[in-house]
Amino acid sequence: MPNQTLTQSLSPAKTWRGPAPILVASVLWGSTGTAASFAPDGTPAAAIGSAGLALGGLLLFASTRGNRLKCTRSERWLLLLGACAVAGYPVTFYPAVARSGVAVATVIALGSAPVFAGLLSWITGHGRPTARWVLATMVAVTGCAVLVLGPEISGGARPVDLVGIALAACGGLAYAVYSLVGGKLIARGHASGTVMGSMFGMAAVLVLPVVLGAGIGWLVTPRGAAVALHLAVFTTFIAYTLFGYGLRHTGIATATTLTLTESAVAAVLGVVVVGERLPLMSWCGMAVLAAALVLLTVPTRE
Repeated sequence: MPNQTLTQSLSPAKTWRGPAPILVASVLWGSTGTAASFAPDGTPAAAIGSAGLALGGLLLFASTRGNRLKCTRSERWLLLLGACAVAGYPVTFYPAVARSGVAVATVIALGSAPVFAGLLSWITGHGRPTARWVLATMVAVTGCAVLVLGPEISGGARPVDLVGIALAACGGLAYAVYSLVGGKLIARGHASGTVMGSMFGMAAVLVLPVVLGAGIGWLVTPRGAAVALHLAVFTTFIAYTLFGYGLRHTGIATATTLTLTESAVAAVLGVVVVGERLPLMSWCGMAVLAAALVLLTVPTRE
């Protein structure tokens, strides 16, 4: 992964090795908020996300148990930072979904992540953003903002929950941090599966108190078990395996911008499955977001 710039030209082969797995992972992540909405009534939102992470993180760790991550002392601290960020995501994002709705929380979290990632990459010496990344990210964030604010501007939505928005933004920061840590370790030659397995395995242990503190009664119900298994298998184990592979061939800032696809998927599922309503302006925002993703992922000749 290059250090000179935050993005690079994409050949068709690199597109399928890098952006494509990340886009597939983003589609899977787009189902998290909708799946969580089917948990038994009264289940704390943070416990739902933490249960999915605990089970999925252990699956990721178990899948790479034979490939121990051999790292230096500084890399161990880096790994711990990444694990803390991973653990911080469900305890901020899922409560944001409960307060602000699937579409709004997902769009805020994922819309802020590329901005945080670009700034963190620049600060940590991964190079200045390219013009293409800056333009695509500006367009994408604009699309996200229109998608989120569309209902309020149209006069048909509930008031914006500032706490929910703040929690979603914290989720975006957490996502940017652990993406940057994972990408940095992978760039140093560590296997992507081993990095993700180690980071998520540690995070699984960190969120166990949240799961146990909320009680596990909901997990033994059919609906609760189905939600937890979906979050564990599809949105954690499979999605982060693909994401880790994609990071081997994609810059961090580009990867986090690509994951804005999750916003569109979450919004559509929120409307189709959960019954949320989005006005025409929000759909226009989604179209702008799609245009930004096309700008970022269309292959160019090297």
